[in-house]
Amino acid sequence: MRLRIDLAYDGTDFRGWAVQPGLRTVQGELQDALATVLRIESAAVVCAGRTDAGVHARAQVVHVDLDDPPAPEWLLRRLNGILPADVRVRRVVAAPEGFDARFGALWRRYAYRIADDAAYVDPLMRAQVLAWPRPLDERAMNAAALLLVGRHDFASFCKQREGATTIRTLLELSWTRDETGLLVGTVVADAFCHSMVRALVGCLISIGEGRQPVDWADDVLRAELRNPGVVVVHAHGLTLEEVAYPADDELTARAVVTRAKRESDD
Repeated sequence: MRLRIDLAYDGTDFRGWAVQPGLRTVQGELQDALATVLRIESAAVVCAGRTDAGVHARAQVVHVDLDDPPAPEWLLRRLNGILPADVRVRRVVAAPEGFDARFGALWRRYAYRIADDAAYVDPLMRAQVLAWPRPLDERAMNAAALLLVGRHDFASFCKQREGATTIRTLLELSWTRDETGLLVGTVVADAFCHSMVRALVGCLISIGEGRQPVDWADDVLRAELRNPGVVVVHAHGLTLEEVAYPADDELTARAVVTRAKRESDD
């Protein structure tokens, strides 16, 4: 049986999602906890989106296949009983037919939070919010963001992996002020490549400061080459907020289409 596990984590002390020998990772902690609770040698989990070192998640989604699964409610309690405090399982359910945490997703939504005024800097939130020393013009950042929305080759904003595509569909990129005055960037795409969100934010910060004109974002995008003027901002301001999936009766078809698309792009 395939189980769906929804979890949240503080990425501060993790070297990212994916298992790495000798390093503390979210996947490693979850798989070790599953193996301990279920008294099995190993349990491999698949996530919706691999977060980088230092990136947080409120709504990561994973699946795991088990030959003899326990009751979901029991598993949730046992996992939270042994997982460290910076990882919490929020839900465990039997996955519907055709569910795939990675290939079944329609889109992922991230938020990047910036305090660009000393009045907005909260030391209690220092691990989730980027403190920026100069004010940012969100109107200019939004104007530039519109130039980046759509299906493009985001090679200028990605750490490239040999043989992998950097073509993505950016569904939303926008900035608003929350009730505390923080500048919150919302980034939604079908998928992301390595460091893409943080590079997009770095590009828009340069425009928000007035160091670059609005149309510089389009120039960077169309060059399809990493631009040394684009700073990849710190990971701690970034949080995975939501992963969306189609209706249950469309899951199998979605996974087939996504897997075929990834393979053809790669």
